[in-house]
Amino acid sequence: MNNYYLDFEKPVKDLDNQILELESSKDLNQVDIKKLNQLKAKRIVEIENIYSGLSRWQRVQLARHPNRPYSLDYINYFSPDFIELHGDRHFMDDPAVVAGLGHFGDQKIAWIGQQKGRNTKENLYRNFGMMNPEGYRKARRVMKLAEKFGLPVITFLDTIGAYPGIGAEERGQGEAIARNLLEMSGLRVPIISVVIGEGASGGALGIGVCDRMLMLENTWYSVISPEGCASILFRDAKRAEDAAEALKPTPNDLVKIGICNRIINEPNGGAHRDFIASANELKTALQEELNQLSTINPDDFLDNRIERYDKLGYFQESI
Repeated sequence: MNNYYLDFEKPVKDLDNQILELESSKDLNQVDIKKLNQLKAKRIVEIENIYSGLSRWQRVQLARHPNRPYSLDYINYFSPDFIELHGDRHFMDDPAVVAGLGHFGDQKIAWIGQQKGRNTKENLYRNFGMMNPEGYRKARRVMKLAEKFGLPVITFLDTIGAYPGIGAEERGQGEAIARNLLEMSGLRVPIISVVIGEGASGGALGIGVCDRMLMLENTWYSVISPEGCASILFRDAKRAEDAAEALKPTPNDLVKIGICNRIINEPNGGAHRDFIASANELKTALQEELNQLSTINPDDFLDNRIERYDKLGYFQESI
């Protein structure tokens, strides 16, 4: 059973507790077995009802669920021979991002993903998925290695933003992100970015310039978090729900304006309730996208990306 529940999941929590209580009983009679089956059937219906009508804020909360699969979960599942590469060749290694090489079926891939932790100790080690400048430089080093050997790049986005600490600024946080935007724009190999949780600000964009943007169903991608937006616009971070509605950061919203190219369906209740099903759905989509991108001439990637991002910034003058 899932041991962490969001506020809107309380009905599921109550049913799970009843099911667990019955299952832990040593002697189940026919009446108990019948009740257990009824509770399980009711639980399925309850989950379908809850997750068929999620608000934007609820999807933001779900994207932050501590049991959601992280980058390494997907990378290790897709690429059992994954070899992680460390360090930026300038200062140090950044555990907030994992990067390396491995096979995806018969094809070699450069994998890059922002990585959070499962508990306090892991989160401190991973810096809660907030990358330092050396993380962006490590990612760029692996991307240039991929370009050298003609390997596609797949990145997983899952961060609340780049690390805003004094040390990070002193070591060139802004420059590191800007350099990645420049280098990724002209990379002569396919780039696919997948939002698997949170995609916030330049922290996500620093490894998110791509040919195809995929988003899992219960994720978000925006220039700022709802709490940050609420603090600025409303002077009250508690109005994050209102900010989420205004930002429109969910996959359905972003498909309409051309940022997201494809939404990956998740099992009822979210990817954390059935990782294998969610991963296989994403695997199929990645294989299809790679097959399409493999037909593009390497000399055309820059022009294609310029065209892609030019479409996102337009305005109309009203008379």
